[in-house]
Amino acid sequence: MAASASSFAANKFLQPINSTRSIDNNNKKTLLGNQLKDSSFFLGSAKKLYMKKPFSSQNSKSRSNGVFAVSEVVKDKKLNTDSSLSNLLITKDEGLELYEDMVLGRAFEDMCAQMYYRGKMFGFVHLYNGQEAVSTGFIRLLKKEDSVVSTYRDHVHALSKGVPARQVMSELFGKTTGCCRGQGGSMHMFSKEHNVLGGFAFIGEGIPVATGAAFTSKYRREVMKEADCDHVTMAFFGDGTCNNGQFFECLNMAALWKLPIIFVVENNLWAIGMSHLRSTSDPEIWKKGPAFGMPGVHVDGMDVLKVREVAKEAVARARRGDGPTLVECETYRFRGHSLADPDELRDPAEKNHYAARDPISALKKYMFENNLASEAELKVIDKKIDELVEEAVEFADESPHPVRSQLLENVFADPKGFGIGPDGRYRCEDPKFTEGTAHV
Repeated sequence: MAASASSFAANKFLQPINSTRSIDNNNKKTLLGNQLKDSSFFLGSAKKLYMKKPFSSQNSKSRSNGVFAVSEVVKDKKLNTDSSLSNLLITKDEGLELYEDMVLGRAFEDMCAQMYYRGKMFGFVHLYNGQEAVSTGFIRLLKKEDSVVSTYRDHVHALSKGVPARQVMSELFGKTTGCCRGQGGSMHMFSKEHNVLGGFAFIGEGIPVATGAAFTSKYRREVMKEADCDHVTMAFFGDGTCNNGQFFECLNMAALWKLPIIFVVENNLWAIGMSHLRSTSDPEIWKKGPAFGMPGVHVDGMDVLKVREVAKEAVARARRGDGPTLVECETYRFRGHSLADPDELRDPAEKNHYAARDPISALKKYMFENNLASEAELKVIDKKIDELVEEAVEFADESPHPVRSQLLENVFADPKGFGIGPDGRYRCEDPKFTEGTAHV
């Protein structure tokens, strides 16, 4: 293990500095409150950047109050101190693309809330408001052939990967024009065309699927000799998943086989109603990467530029064949766990603290300060997205519901569903077999 530590110490990823403040049973409840009072506890701090080896000599159970930007690129370009064009992290076109994708995610989710309360959607609907910097920062760097595996909070991941808004909205409406023909709904977005391998309702359920997809890429390149197969996979999941067995098993397998996968933890600090600080013995999730022999990175998930720089390094590492990376993006959801959640458990001061760090507003400010865009240009994008989302709703509303026979499709290997009866006929062709399902 010591040899492994030294080999990974040379990588370009920056690791958090350990705080002297530890979490014990007496102060766990007050730590977050203390952090909110500390202007530098979050990754957005402008303090000096630090490098730390993946393996720490300290064993304290701490959430650092001095964790900063995590990329050498961010450090070299002096994000907050130098506004010259040569040192900008993005070009104008890149900035406009990032802004448009984030605004699309926010506007789409806001419209979902309206449609849900109007009775156009059913079941649980989990919105992504506030976390857009993670989806945009990572997924917009991918090629079409690369794969994404999501969670039940999957609408925006699908949009960032290129699934048309009208298909995602139609799926939410349960219509045949949806990306899953109306059979997946909010939590199960899937698109073979765009290599979105599914949203998964049970936490941790998608991580083995993503690991398998990454193995496919490696197998095609090394065994099938497809030299141009440098495809990577991104697995998105939340902090609540990181104490799950499948998570650890897949980290081990990915590191053992050097799979081209990026494990992206969207740590929004709450697993439904359970605070992250109360549910895990060590709240620094990034540490679990080095424990398995891969880089672990902690980044400000409310800053799309920092997320993007870390993602660029992780994707490049995977494409080179250097193996997986674990990235903990500390972010925050602006709504409850789902639209059925009154969101009464989180402290208003905590919510206000993160609302003030809105990732879309932060990107706008950066673009204005560096003369990358004008207010008029961004308003054109806002108008374009509003029209796109409105059109998606109209398209979904006018689309047909699935036919009754579709209910039995894609359930069993038999393409017609439920096999063949004693009389040799497909069971689904017997009208009596599907009685009672007409209104489902």
